[in-house]
Amino acid sequence: MATEERHGATQVHNIAHKGIARRSALAGIAAVTAAAAAGCAGGGSGTPRPVRTPVRAVDPSATDAYTPAGRPLLLQVMAHPDDDLYFMNPDAEQLVRAGVPVVSVYVTAGEAIGKNWVPGMDRPVLDKAAYSAARHQGLRQAYATMIGVDTFATWQTSVIDLPGGVRAESDVLVHGRHRIQLVFLNLAMLSPGRVRLPALWSKSGAVMQTLVATGSPCRTVSRYHHDTLVDALAAIMTECRPTVIHTMDPDPEFQTHDADHPKDNDYGSCSDHRDHTPTALFTWKAMSQWVADTTRRDHRAPRFTTLAFRGYYNQRWPHNLPPGVVQRKLRLVDAYGGDPRWECGNPAGCGDYGQGQGRSLRSRKGWVRSTHHRYPGPQVAVRTDAAGRLEAYGVLGLQAARWRETAPGSGRWAAPQNLGGGPLAPALAQVTDAAGRVVLFGLRFTHLEGQGGGNVRELVALEQRTPGGAWRPWRRLGTPEQRPVRGRRVGTPVALATPDGRVHLFARTAAKGLATRVRAADGAWGPWQDLGGNGVQDGLSAVVDRQQRVHVFAAGHDSVHHWTQDAPGGPVYFQPLTGLPQPSHPPGVALAPDGTLALVYRAPAAPSPLAYRLATATGDDGPRAAIDGRELHSTALRHFDGYGPIAALTVAGRRGTDAVLLVGRAEDGRMQVQKGLAAGAVPHRAPIGLLPVGASALVTGADQQVCVVGMGAGAAPWVWQPHPTSDV
Repeated sequence: MATEERHGATQVHNIAHKGIARRSALAGIAAVTAAAAAGCAGGGSGTPRPVRTPVRAVDPSATDAYTPAGRPLLLQVMAHPDDDLYFMNPDAEQLVRAGVPVVSVYVTAGEAIGKNWVPGMDRPVLDKAAYSAARHQGLRQAYATMIGVDTFATWQTSVIDLPGGVRAESDVLVHGRHRIQLVFLNLAMLSPGRVRLPALWSKSGAVMQTLVATGSPCRTVSRYHHDTLVDALAAIMTECRPTVIHTMDPDPEFQTHDADHPKDNDYGSCSDHRDHTPTALFTWKAMSQWVADTTRRDHRAPRFTTLAFRGYYNQRWPHNLPPGVVQRKLRLVDAYGGDPRWECGNPAGCGDYGQGQGRSLRSRKGWVRSTHHRYPGPQVAVRTDAAGRLEAYGVLGLQAARWRETAPGSGRWAAPQNLGGGPLAPALAQVTDAAGRVVLFGLRFTHLEGQGGGNVRELVALEQRTPGGAWRPWRRLGTPEQRPVRGRRVGTPVALATPDGRVHLFARTAAKGLATRVRAADGAWGPWQDLGGNGVQDGLSAVVDRQQRVHVFAAGHDSVHHWTQDAPGGPVYFQPLTGLPQPSHPPGVALAPDGTLALVYRAPAAPSPLAYRLATATGDDGPRAAIDGRELHSTALRHFDGYGPIAALTVAGRRGTDAVLLVGRAEDGRMQVQKGLAAGAVPHRAPIGLLPVGASALVTGADQQVCVVGMGAGAAPWVWQPHPTSDV
């Protein structure tokens, strides 16, 4: 049994296979990580270690089979109490309300302010232990509200032992099919010697210690070295066996701070908190270690998918959630914030009062009004092979994976094939070149060491030797940036294959512009080229028009940004657009039946998108790809209410006419598909059970059947065939 201590009238909950509860189970984990944990201080003793230990990371060449599919479970790792509520919702809430068990891990005690106060209260004395405990209570209130039970429900508490001799508090709430576990590691945000989390990540020998929250059953002061935290997070992953992992942003974008963009809570030159970034880096390093250790021990790779979430980025870009979604998000933040008048049974406080009573909605920072994925794009990239079977490509267990439909039109998948290449960010780009060969692109965490070691990202490619044949070795394509610190800010890859045999790779730069690298028809790769157009969000949309010219679109602060070429094979360049309003998310683009480009997106905070038809101009010297502002037509898609990016696809109709199909999230998180761009078109929504993780893809399968392919909470893709659109 885990070490157990009473906390009020609560009891210890002991369900090891659904969470973290048994000391015996974690003792086995400690044995696995003994090499790294040897010499780690625990329980308040030990000395700093100035020497870095070897990193145990995913081997890019490993292609071990995956573990069998298990029960879905969501694991979230945050820096502070409330990071999940502000930055990971509505994604987390939708999974939890659907019955997916969740384990939420909070690395720091969140105690820095130390005074739980709002106007109208007597000013309290500084009490960091009580403030940390009040934030814990706020989380219990928020998660109870999330699953629809009494806000002050009784939680079962215990102390769990982790590798390295450290201990943490665990709070568990079970109600019907719902199971919530909150794990508080409680590292003091400012440890003795003024050591903070960034130093624990980057400096060899740095040590932090935990803060004992008022009333916590965990009375031990634990000491954490760099490896201690990595091992603790990896141990939690080993015990929980999550199928979905939510992380924070390991590489936040650079931010200029001036009168128009005050620094506020940002750290340094980045748009995020100083604790958010190292928490994400520790989590990604722990994931890589977990995969490496498990694969080495079991000769099978863990089966999970990931989502990383932007943090204070929400303040810097147009709000992307409509009012209805914001209100549901606000409801949980208000439950967390609580009220000093509440009687919750916790003497330290009933929430983080500064965040309650609608204050987050009134804040100019606007964190509650947006949710952004760090690596935008579908969780699965989908194509149809020569036999009419669907093929899906995604990142599973930090490695590239391929799923194949068992038979054309069956909607069922064979076991995933591990293609290696990791550790990879969640979104892959996939194209089929003019010769019929599949080419995959990913963003790799090439080095993720900390303690003064390497921290490098690069784009990588995997190409088939022949159509449907074997794969070449993974190829490193670098990044458009010269310095690793800037290369970390490169975006997820987007690619296009053109009929002339070229493959165009695009990625957002650290300067928030666009860069490209082109593979010629003979397979030779050209150099990276910076295409400018600075000031765009990550999440690119690309299409080839009827003249076989490339177009790339991205969401800027001001309008939609556009890059194109004047003729097939010519250079791609930045071509500003006029007349398009401000977008809240990356636009969807497709070739409309009349040859215009259909561009679909929502304005800031708007539930309904607008569809724009963009005509390419013709000059005296022949066709040019310039967008003619005089030919701009817009249509309000008033029934396609929702939020987030919209994907568009041109579908060849059975009756000789093409149609544009749209896929995106409805306000309740379900996917919806709409045929055509008419104002009165009515979308068709997916069944309730097909809730996606991240974004989904749209493709035509056997007999031109329209298919939506999404990643499920069990880390396996699902196929939805919306029959009302099957006659296109």
